[in-house]
Amino acid sequence: MASFASAFALKEQISKSMLKKPGIHGIGVGMNQIGNLKAGAAIIIYTDKVVVSTRSKSSMIYRKHGRRIRVPVHIHHCPKFCCHSASKAQPYQKKVRPLIAGYSIGTAKSSGTAGLIVTDVKHGGHFVLSNNHVLNATNSAAFSPTLQPGGADGGTLKKDRIGKLNKFIQLQDNQTNYLDAALSKPLTASLLAPKYAKVGCVPGHVSSYRIGDTFKKVGRTSGLVTGKVHSIHTDTAVSYFGYARLSFAVFKNQTVIKSKTPVSLPGDSGSVWLTSDHYAAAVNFAGSSDGKLSIAYPVEWFMQVFGTRTALPKGAGTVKTPHMLGKEKRLYTQPLSTSEIQKIRVQKARCHPWKKTFPHKKIQ
Repeated sequence: MASFASAFALKEQISKSMLKKPGIHGIGVGMNQIGNLKAGAAIIIYTDKVVVSTRSKSSMIYRKHGRRIRVPVHIHHCPKFCCHSASKAQPYQKKVRPLIAGYSIGTAKSSGTAGLIVTDVKHGGHFVLSNNHVLNATNSAAFSPTLQPGGADGGTLKKDRIGKLNKFIQLQDNQTNYLDAALSKPLTASLLAPKYAKVGCVPGHVSSYRIGDTFKKVGRTSGLVTGKVHSIHTDTAVSYFGYARLSFAVFKNQTVIKSKTPVSLPGDSGSVWLTSDHYAAAVNFAGSSDGKLSIAYPVEWFMQVFGTRTALPKGAGTVKTPHMLGKEKRLYTQPLSTSEIQKIRVQKARCHPWKKTFPHKKIQ
């Protein structure tokens, strides 16, 4: 039986070479037997092809201190991973004031989902958490107004502007990415309410979660859905369909959440997965093209790099930390390390008006 630590170490060794193979979309760590943690860990390879090098292999060898540890390998056939770029209007695309999490938000040319209302720990004030490709029209520091609903849902600069891009993490084509993330600052505090559609108040967020956990979320397109954590520590290649001249962006140690029905559809970018007791857990930013796999990162990472917490009507939400033994560490997602945080640059958006118009509208 392979440990989750061994599976993670093997994934780290082979990830870069595997992601270069045609048809490989992601490689991560999951259960050897679904729903049975006692059966140990496995490497999960996400692909839309039968890869020659793994066709006849049901396991791989990880070598540690002269020992040969056999780690099971499971091939999960799925369409490629992408940020979603086109769809018709669906539930939660309407105008809502004050804005709560789960509804359409975006720029003059795009729509995604307002994932969570958060507060700045040092300076206070409420902000909207979502993806960079949802709130940032150019993947740059250029002034980017925030519309609710987003442009693809009929939102206009004249009638529906509620704020502007505040801070963001620029997406990189040729470097490792960790988060697709941005904050929007409202024009006035009264435009936001610290609530989540269908749920109400979100009491805080979890610092970690594990393989097999069941989550729920509300997205601008899919509405209220549920899914199960299929793998973590998953390195993925995500298509951005030319957004801001990006082609494929590689993300490190992401989470794959799986369902039998679509949970990550065009317009769901930015939506936040919650635990059964309503704590924020992970930020959705992409998915398989059939929508049945959500690609997400721990919301703890967002809170770490932006210095935020879940907003409450008065004050900030709590951080819920699961109890885990040392040997179980790789069964759970991990906070960003100091060295990883140093690699992530949070940028401040410019404040001057941005007059360029975008007649072509997309859903992210």
